[in-house]
Amino acid sequence: MSECTHDCSSCSQNCASRQNPQDFHEPPHQLSSIKKVIGVVSGKGGVGKSMTSALLAVEMRRRGYRVGVLDADITGPSIPKLFGIHGRALGDENGIWPIQSRTGIDVMSVNLLLENEEDPVVWRGPVIAGAVKQFWQEVIWKDVDFLFVDMPPGTGDVPLTVFQTLPVDGIVVVTSPQELVSMIVGKAVKMAQMMNIPILGVVENMSYLVCPDCGKKIPVFGDSHLEETADKYGVKVLAKMPLDPQLTACADGGAIETYAGDALAPAADAVAALLGDAK
Repeated sequence: MSECTHDCSSCSQNCASRQNPQDFHEPPHQLSSIKKVIGVVSGKGGVGKSMTSALLAVEMRRRGYRVGVLDADITGPSIPKLFGIHGRALGDENGIWPIQSRTGIDVMSVNLLLENEEDPVVWRGPVIAGAVKQFWQEVIWKDVDFLFVDMPPGTGDVPLTVFQTLPVDGIVVVTSPQELVSMIVGKAVKMAQMMNIPILGVVENMSYLVCPDCGKKIPVFGDSHLEETADKYGVKVLAKMPLDPQLTACADGGAIETYAGDALAPAADAVAALLGDAK
């Protein structure tokens, strides 16, 4: 028998929980105040998911919202590096406090709990999933309009834990132009649909390079198949991000908040719509 996903619509078993469906979402810390939870997912690694999470958080903060980023990629945390955050998160008798970025974005990552941020996290799946639960239940996310959850690639323990534990209001699927990736997008979309998680749309990273001399858009990784893939799975194309040396420099320098590009503005509009307003 396969593992229960707690999604009765995709299950043929006639068990007790099917007759009496339960809400498996866990409450956040009692001092937390979180209006909307946004998952940023991908079916494979290396497509710029963490970059998209960070840039969406930065854009929403610029619009005047209070924002947090929960780095759920426990074995490959990169959010603190993007924001130039080092050191360790502190806790007290109330719980664990996230570290704020330069512009006031709350960040929590396993790297902020390690003695040495370069130490590897060599944990098995259940322990990793447990850490994500702790980031939700024991971290004090105080007065946050949008909490972005940067998830690891794939459809394994952590995405399943996030979807079951956190009241996710919508996800953004991140991909890249290669045709192979369309199949990977399908896996992420289908998992979200199985778990009844709303899909805000798809963002394509590394979509093109703008020639510095003539301004022509060059499809470095080949022609995009995003529109066909989006139509196939009935999801929206939110944005196409270029390959931008300036973005790379900002990310490598821990200064993602200084990046001036606005290619993700339509994706930010979709996120803002969840609150029924736009700033």
